[in-house]
Amino acid sequence: MSEHVEPPFDRPDKDFNTLDGWTWVGTYGGYYLQCDQLSAFEHGFFTRLWHGREPDGLVGYVSSGVSVHRLKQIHSGRVLAASDAQEDPWPEADGLVSDAGGQSLWVAGADCTPVLIADPESGSVAACHAGWRGVAAGILTTAITQLEASGCRREQLLVALGPAVSGINYQVERSTSEQLGPIDALQAAGALLDDPQQGRDRLDIRRAAHWQLLQFGLKPEQISICPLCTVAEPELFHSWRRDQVKAVQWSGIVSQNADTPR
Repeated sequence: MSEHVEPPFDRPDKDFNTLDGWTWVGTYGGYYLQCDQLSAFEHGFFTRLWHGREPDGLVGYVSSGVSVHRLKQIHSGRVLAASDAQEDPWPEADGLVSDAGGQSLWVAGADCTPVLIADPESGSVAACHAGWRGVAAGILTTAITQLEASGCRREQLLVALGPAVSGINYQVERSTSEQLGPIDALQAAGALLDDPQQGRDRLDIRRAAHWQLLQFGLKPEQISICPLCTVAEPELFHSWRRDQVKAVQWSGIVSQNADTPR
């Protein structure tokens, strides 16, 4: 069952109703978020208002007649083919890459970044759960490399970095920051903010992922970053850092056949 929270999407005083490059999609079951850049693909970033519903119950709101693929997430850099993750017990990993059309790929998160990747040319997609450990382990570059192995071209890929904890709300030790890349480069990219406590940083994991993707050869126009912070929007998102409760929201995307009209 979904939580009994008053839908906030029609309140003009809520900034999250007008997001540049992102659109709320209303269905008979509720609202979910889409990235405009991925509009040719069936996908959705769901909110806490869908709490209690898992991918097999959510998939009908974004598509029909597609298979469901998910993981037992372990905060790793491991990426699997979707056909290797289609039944319980779900395999341990944090990323999925499609290997056929009509596959819905799902990841869950509470503060980590849900990342959806699509190739408009081939119809292939990927979904990654990208916390700091996953980004440090190169989960996004691994997923892209696997897409390229299936025939995708890096310059054609589109990436949506979904709602996640913002830098101002995420304190980490400097030793954590150092695993993500050079400190100066991360600071210049806006991924690391100053923290008043010595030996600590404020980490924006979305910006760190964005920086890593740029280093891997993607261009800024290929990447969209959702500005919503899971900690700062309690009406919309579960947050481990805010509530210390194990609860998640799901994000998913559907692969297409190469000849699917787009």
